[in-house]
Parts: sequence; C-alpha cells; structure tokens
Amino acid sequence: CTGAPNLFLLRCTSTKVRPGSKRACCVVVTSVDMSPEVVGEIYREQAARGHCVKAIIFNTKNGQLCANPAAQWVKDRKSC
Repeated sequence: CTGAPNLFLLRCTSTKVRPGSKRACCVVVTSVDMSPEVVGEIYREQAARGHCVKAIIFNTKNGQLCANPAAQWVKDRKSC
C-alpha cells in the first residue's frame, strides 16, 4: 500500500454526525474504484435523508468508505 490511495480515501469520504444521532452519515461519496482498500465483506446501505446522501459504506483499515451505489465497482463488490 502506498500513501497516495490513503490520502485520496480520506479526501473522498466524509462523515458528519447529525445532532442526536449515534451514527455518522456520508455527505460525500466516491465513484473511484477503492475496492483494494475495502476490508471484509460487510457493508451498510445508507438512504438519502437531510444532508446525508445515498451511499454504500464499506470498512477499510483507515475507517469507513462512503461509496457511490451506482458505481460499477460497488455493484460488483456487493454481489460477491
């Protein structure tokens, strides 16, 4: 792993905690193929609500990754 993908991952993922919420939500998603960064097979689907955007949330060794559900790599990863 090089430092560059990790820096990009941090820039392209954004979470923001809603007041009164225990869980952060994605406000920005990436369509860039970040599948090498994904750890494990578990993901979470997030619906668009308020400032939160529709997203598929994967775990990485650097935290959560907010991905665009329409991106082909995300569809491929979900079907595994």
